[in-house]
Amino acid sequence: MNGATTSGELRAHNRVRLLRAVHDCGATRTRSQLTRDLGLARGTASVLVAGLAEDELLLEEPAPGHTRGRPTQVPGPHPRGPVALAVDVREDAWELAACELGGRVTVLAVRPHDGTPEGTLGPLGAAIAEHVRRLGPRVAGAGVALAGPIRHGGLVDIAHLGWRSVDVPALLGGLGTPLSVGNDTVLAALAEARRGRLRGVRVGLHLHVDFDLGGVLVLDGHAVPGASGAGAEFGHMRIGGSERRCPCGAVGCWGMDVGANALLRHVGLAYGGGRGREQAERVLATSEEAVLATARALGRGVAALVNAHDPEVVTLSGHGVELRERAGEALLAACEPGLMAIRRDHPPRIEGSALGWRGTLLGAMESVFDAFLTPEGLEAWRKNHPDQARDTPDRQSVTHSTLDGESAP
Repeated sequence: MNGATTSGELRAHNRVRLLRAVHDCGATRTRSQLTRDLGLARGTASVLVAGLAEDELLLEEPAPGHTRGRPTQVPGPHPRGPVALAVDVREDAWELAACELGGRVTVLAVRPHDGTPEGTLGPLGAAIAEHVRRLGPRVAGAGVALAGPIRHGGLVDIAHLGWRSVDVPALLGGLGTPLSVGNDTVLAALAEARRGRLRGVRVGLHLHVDFDLGGVLVLDGHAVPGASGAGAEFGHMRIGGSERRCPCGAVGCWGMDVGANALLRHVGLAYGGGRGREQAERVLATSEEAVLATARALGRGVAALVNAHDPEVVTLSGHGVELRERAGEALLAACEPGLMAIRRDHPPRIEGSALGWRGTLLGAMESVFDAFLTPEGLEAWRKNHPDQARDTPDRQSVTHSTLDGESAP
């Protein structure tokens, strides 16, 4: 802020800072801790919290376990506060969740799909629109993660499903709320940088392993998506000497040797087309040979990326967590010979994600709250919120709104 900043602008700036701090810490820090972290005067913090509570953005509750003296207050999401609708669209199913400030996730729906753009995105758009109507002005936006490169904000290519330049916003239809569309690996990396093992890391690499492999460079907490947004495609680098043609059109893609498709191929099962997740999980749990081969292929590629980017930490999500757990020694043994001599003395840590499969969904949430937690976003909330009906679902109906018979995978 500069010397020409008005008191109103400073207050708006501090409102955003406080809400961002509550969100980023998972709504776990007390008001006094937040006040100290942000360098605010106690009186200023009290006025800010009171105003945010009046706007139904925050609600203070006693800290867990507090028993003596004046209760220590922890600011957290208001029961009628903003909600981000987050979606993880995998090659065989999609998962839709409601997320509060602080990162609390409630799964609303899990649905398989037929692998076609229309059969996937049409029903998803209807589901999102239904929850936008149900939650009304509480919805801050919808974030959608897809397993393919995203260009120009909404065109997706998923090679092994045959999707080419699919216009995601158009097929989702009118949702009645702001929409952000992102690559699953980029969003998983964003979540890892905010809430996982890349938090506070200046240079990191994140690799997301599902049916195949995606990867992205993370600088100062931000994934590097490329000039058109179609980065995060380390899996389509030629690593390992394979001559197999990838559905993307290239020959020898690293991702052909890492992921569920590779596991299925190792044991002679059919693969491709986004089918076979359960079979691949059984292979991962029972076939040591397939797991070792996949882990070694992963390790060889990690070495090449470490030589290129010099990261402090390499994080693995999706099936990468299980590969690290089940065949970590093989992974590291395959990585070490490929490292330059200067890298071997102090190689980066290779760690499983702290968020597991939930990272992509959390990254989709972060994309919504990044747009909402701005002076403009909070001002729009203040203008729209007074018209909200008083029977808007409360905390109980949001946090227990999983549909009958559904659960997170």
